[in-house]
Amino acid sequence: MDYMDSAFVFLFGLAIGSFLNAAMYRLEVGGNIVSDRSRCPRCGHTLSWYELIPLLSFAIQQGRCRACRGPISWQYPLVELACGALFVLVWWRLPQYWHGGEAVYLFFVFASLLTIFVYDLKHYIIPNRVMYPLIAAALLHVWWSGGFVPAAHPVWSALGAGGFFLFLFLVSKGTWIGFGDVKYGLFMGLFLGFPLILVGFFFSYCIGALVSIFLLARKGMALASQIPFGPFLALGTAIAYFWGSDIIQWYLNIL
Repeated sequence: MDYMDSAFVFLFGLAIGSFLNAAMYRLEVGGNIVSDRSRCPRCGHTLSWYELIPLLSFAIQQGRCRACRGPISWQYPLVELACGALFVLVWWRLPQYWHGGEAVYLFFVFASLLTIFVYDLKHYIIPNRVMYPLIAAALLHVWWSGGFVPAAHPVWSALGAGGFFLFLFLVSKGTWIGFGDVKYGLFMGLFLGFPLILVGFFFSYCIGALVSIFLLARKGMALASQIPFGPFLALGTAIAYFWGSDIIQWYLNIL
């Protein structure tokens, strides 16, 4: 394992995580992610470059804006740290692809999953501006990897996952899951394929159920309270990608 390369990938992930925080803020309030300068959401102070260094700026400023001394959300360092960790996991899994397109594709996928996780958790919606490019990238990757052929192919997994979520959406008239989850199902099938899609589904629903039970017991939430499913789908997808094959093999050995 090359620790220098891993450190570089981690730093790169921190930088992308900082960009994701800015992108999520622009998705929420509007604006151009490329041309608009980053500002404090409380006082409007335009941030200088040294206030935008991932993790370090937050630590030096003790989690507060230099101008108004208002608190900075912990979302910012946590997203940066999570993105750096995800990129390192990708690098460890497929280091041979650093000079090819596979690593770029996977970095894009997991940066998008992190965006979906945070944005849906906060706003109860999976943004189309993230979802559509993700589906397009997955389709392109499937085509590039071997074309669209029959048998146990990711396209069939995508149609199955998307169709299952569409059925739940129609039957419940959108009360069980949102239409964004239907679109996510298409991506999930394309990205994971069979049988990893089953692992992704299993962990998405299990984690979602455990969190829901915990919230119901702790906060006394009504059963009608809305709990976004996107974060659990993103978690299930990541677990299935990184450890799904080992989990399936472990399960088969038990049988």
